[in-house]
Amino acid sequence: MTLFGYKGISAAGGAVKGTREAESAKDLKVLLKRDTVFLTDVWEVGGQGQEEKKTFSLGTSVSFSPRARISTMDITTVTRQLATLTRAGIPLVEALSAVIDQADKDPLRVMLTGIRTSVNEGESFSNALSRHPKQFSTIYVNMVNAGEQSGTLELVLERLADFMENQAKIRSKVISAVSYPVLMAVIGVAILSVMMGVVVPKVATIFNDFGQTLPWFTRLLIFTSNVITGYWWLLLPGLVGAVVGFLYWKRSEKGKPVWHRAVLRLPIFGEIILMLAMGRFASTLGTMLSSGVQMLRALEITRHILNNRHLEGVIEGAIVSVREGEPLHEAIEKSKIFPPLVTRMVAIGEKSGQLERMLENISRFYESRSDARISILTSLLEPILILVMGAGAMYVAFSILWPILKINQMFG
Repeated sequence: MTLFGYKGISAAGGAVKGTREAESAKDLKVLLKRDTVFLTDVWEVGGQGQEEKKTFSLGTSVSFSPRARISTMDITTVTRQLATLTRAGIPLVEALSAVIDQADKDPLRVMLTGIRTSVNEGESFSNALSRHPKQFSTIYVNMVNAGEQSGTLELVLERLADFMENQAKIRSKVISAVSYPVLMAVIGVAILSVMMGVVVPKVATIFNDFGQTLPWFTRLLIFTSNVITGYWWLLLPGLVGAVVGFLYWKRSEKGKPVWHRAVLRLPIFGEIILMLAMGRFASTLGTMLSSGVQMLRALEITRHILNNRHLEGVIEGAIVSVREGEPLHEAIEKSKIFPPLVTRMVAIGEKSGQLERMLENISRFYESRSDARISILTSLLEPILILVMGAGAMYVAFSILWPILKINQMFG
């Protein structure tokens, strides 16, 4: 065992310095990682506790499979680590070096090394991130850009980490809520497919032999069965083509504004999307204004983080009005999109000179409210899916059994 001295940053953001025995510098890195310490420097300590000049590179690490992919959780972890290190006063390049040392995937390490090189050569952090659109979304890049321009990069990184962790929790809730209903739905669709393709045609033949007039719901079921069994080769490619065409249109320059406007009008989901956008708008705008960024510039940057073309157009119109001397609350009130609570609190903040504080209150309110709505929605998904599936099965069973009962009564 060798005694090593080390320096690092704790998970709480404080500087850590000490000595510890380990087989090698690499083993020391692993031990400290378990204690949530981000290692920044390590050296070997000689006899009587004297420090030797021999230092060790922290860039080496265990090799992993090149097939390992960078996941959303990896980006969330990197964001949280960078937030911790920059909050502790570590320069961005050194913080990136420490995060690279903690990375346990080759693709992640390669990507971060390229970003560090770009930043070290004088490029902005946001521009370096924008070269990796699959890992860093437009919202992520724009928020980092806002943090760089306002001098609050560490705060923006913390909020991004909080946002991504919250999204992961929501995604986990949704998956756990719909996993059982989806499984039941798949089984139900399989059973219904067998009934529509095998059982219903045979039952229809029996009904025709008796020459009885069938009720409309049974005729509709038989017609649907004939269409599915007779034209599945045409329906399946048509369905796939329709889905692909819709996705292409939704992402096109013409379709994106129309789709984003329609999304905001959806029942339940539209309200949640608007809440999330309001929270993000208030949080980012408040952060930049409190850091000394001018109102027009702050609005211009905030406009790009909403991820909704319709809302971006609303903010763009507000920028024009503010530039002409109109107060912010009047400019956003014209759109009829911003909730009255937002416009009133912004008006109070402008009149009292505490706009940044009011925006922070708006952000907290809508974040908590959207979390509550999402929790309610995920809890209702399971019973709703089960009811829909049960209704479909009940319709098929009733459409088949009702004529059979009538025939039995006729011959009874």
